[in-house]
Amino acid sequence: MEIYETEEEQVAALKDWWKGNGSSVISGVAAAVIMVLGWNFWQSYQQDKMLQASSLYEQLLVAEEANKFESVVEIANRLNRNFNSTAYATYALLFEAKEKVEQQDLVAAKEQLQLAVATSDDAELTHVARTRLIRVILALQEYEQGLEIIASVDQSSLGGFAAIYEELKGDLYVAMGRVGEARTAYQAALAAGRSSPLLQFKLDDLTSPDSPSVL
Repeated sequence: MEIYETEEEQVAALKDWWKGNGSSVISGVAAAVIMVLGWNFWQSYQQDKMLQASSLYEQLLVAEEANKFESVVEIANRLNRNFNSTAYATYALLFEAKEKVEQQDLVAAKEQLQLAVATSDDAELTHVARTRLIRVILALQEYEQGLEIIASVDQSSLGGFAAIYEELKGDLYVAMGRVGEARTAYQAALAAGRSSPLLQFKLDDLTSPDSPSVL
């Protein structure tokens, strides 16, 4: 470290340092200010975007409650078009798929649910969309495709949905006449914590004396 004996030497040294480094210091401060202002603007923009999406979603709920199908579709399309990076867009697709199912348009419902699975960034919402998709596929009698979807799910991400997937797998096997595999799937669903009278009924029906012995 240099030691300056007089105040004049200290001032001179400071001036020399400033000549060499002043512009970079100013640039650094300016960049920091710009970053802070930019971050604040981005945060404000994102908050405003979420508020708009939330408002639209509330309108969708009202339209759905009033059974206004065309309004549900129109609002859902707006959410997906303008706010596709938010969870509200996924919710909108789920509602639109529900409306399609009620109208017996299973092919359209399948398309909406496939889009929800492909675009959702929320793991739980993705599972919800995927399990609904499998139920629609079951209704469309596309059993092998349903099994393929279940097999493709990341096992480490299942969480509380493991039992639901096992029950759906059992439903698909029953529809295909593969009773032994269906029984195994239902038992796995029970073991995973899926306790419901309906699931128990499905399993009991497969183990009754009158049930088919297809393996």
